[in-house]
Amino acid sequence: MRYPGTWLYVPGDRPDRMSKAMVSGAEVVVLDLQDAVAMSRKQQARATVAEFLTAAEPAPWAPRIHVRVNNVHTETGRRDLDAVAGLPALAGIRLPRVEAPADIESAIRVVGTGGAGAGFHCLIETAAGVENAYRIAAIPGVAAISLGEGDLRAELRALDEQALEWTRSRIVVAAAAAQLPPPAMAVFGNIKDAAGLRESCERGRRLGMRGRAAIHPAQLPIIAEAFAPTAAEVEQARRIVTEADAHAGGFALDDGTFVDQPVVAAARLTLEWAERYQPSSARGRDHE
Repeated sequence: MRYPGTWLYVPGDRPDRMSKAMVSGAEVVVLDLQDAVAMSRKQQARATVAEFLTAAEPAPWAPRIHVRVNNVHTETGRRDLDAVAGLPALAGIRLPRVEAPADIESAIRVVGTGGAGAGFHCLIETAAGVENAYRIAAIPGVAAISLGEGDLRAELRALDEQALEWTRSRIVVAAAAAQLPPPAMAVFGNIKDAAGLRESCERGRRLGMRGRAAIHPAQLPIIAEAFAPTAAEVEQARRIVTEADAHAGGFALDDGTFVDQPVVAAARLTLEWAERYQPSSARGRDHE
């Protein structure tokens, strides 16, 4: 089963876990060369990831593969980019601690224009990065932006994730302004707290975020369900789109909801998002 809107992180020095991740149902598997790998094992992990990417065979059911490299301003990060850029199975390069457009430009200089074809996914993990979010998102070659909340919370001395709601909204706005997809949420660190994960996902969804990274396969179905439109949302969106086809301008539904073009556009997006979650999209999660 495929779980849309999910990214599963796997240590880059664990080929056994990589193989399992490919059949976990994650939409994207992220081979991690950064935080999940000890400094003494960086070279080994780099070689392992490059070998895995070289051997990976494309298939309709297979998840896309991203690689999170080390900081591009370090020799380790530059070697990571050299090792993986341009490999056919690579669908995305995740850049950590992006603070300014110069960070992306540095990565492009390392991989060249051909190697950047996979697209850069920028992790904004510092206050400076948040302040430059739109400038980062607008750089050609950037495919997505998202928060790295662990480092950011430490820098901001934020006591819990609710303190980051304004920052999450800031990233959502920056992505939309740059015409990028809605940002995915950062990992939820407690793999045993299913209720906390669900609640956190639903808060992010209300802010406009879509999907989430995971550190354990057990988190994938919870994330996918939390971000799927509810049965009531799908039904309302269908009513809006159906009625819109019969009206030239604004109108009101029987329940009093006024509908104009922005509302119709939002309804169409809801239906598109729900389509990704078939057959489980029209479920009864209507308590939001």
